[in-house]
Amino acid sequence: MDHHEKMRLRAAAFRATRLYPGPVGEMISKELLTWEEFGYRLGGAQLVMRLVDHVLKAPLATPGEAAA
Repeated sequence: MDHHEKMRLRAAAFRATRLYPGPVGEMISKELLTWEEFGYRLGGAQLVMRLVDHVLKAPLATPGEAAA
């Protein structure tokens, strides 16, 4: 895994907690960080990288939208 892919995984892990507050975001974040550390060696990265793409592209809710 090259440096760029690792940085994307870390960015998505951080952003997941803001995109999905609570336990769902925490779980996604931990999963991405764990994958970055050693999971990529297992192969089958297609689902994880699609998740990274989703988290990085999804719009964050503004505070006014979250209350509505």
